[in-house]
Amino acid sequence: MSLVELIAQADERGLAASGLACLDRCVPLLGGDDEILRPLWASLADDPADWGPRLEQARGTLTGPEMADESVEDGAALLARRMLAAAPADRSPGEVRVWADACSVASLQIHRFLDPAEDEAADVDTRREGRTDGMSPLVAAELRRQITVLELLAGHGPAGLRGALEVSTEGRRVLRAVVSRRARGRV
Repeated sequence: MSLVELIAQADERGLAASGLACLDRCVPLLGGDDEILRPLWASLADDPADWGPRLEQARGTLTGPEMADESVEDGAALLARRMLAAAPADRSPGEVRVWADACSVASLQIHRFLDPAEDEAADVDTRREGRTDGMSPLVAAELRRQITVLELLAGHGPAGLRGALEVSTEGRRVLRAVVSRRARGRV
C-alpha cells in the first residue's frame, strides 16, 4: 500500500503519530535535543487534551538555529520549522490529517535536500504514491520509516506507539549524522 493510501486510511492517533514522527526525525535541524518531543509522544497515549499544552511547550523550546545564508540546511530547517508551526493545537481528525500529509511531504523533501545522492523523481509526491525507481538512499529510508509508523499504529493501535517512537528515534540519529557530516564538509 502506498504512503498516500496509508495516510488516507489512518485514524486520528495514527495521523498525529505520523506527523509527530516526521517532525521528531527533523529535530536536529531545529536545534533540539532527543527528548524535546517526548511529552507530545506521551499525549498520544494519554488524554488528547494534553496535546495542545505540550505542543506549545515544544514550540517555546524549539527555536532552532538562526539561518545565516541560503544553504541547503537552511532550506531544510525552514521546512522543519513550518512543520512545527503548522501542528494543530487540537487533535481533531481533519486537522491532523492535513498536518500529517504536509509533514510527510516536508520530511521527504528535507531528506531529499540533504541526500548527496541524486533522486531521479521530479518531486516527492511520486515517491509517496509508490513509484520508487531511482530513489536516493536517504529518501528511501525516510519513506520506509513513514510507512512503518503508519502500519504500526494501524496494526497495533496505542500499543504501536513505542515502535513508532523507536522508528522515529532511529531516523533522527540518521538525520543528525547527515547534518553533522555536511557541516564537517563545509569547514
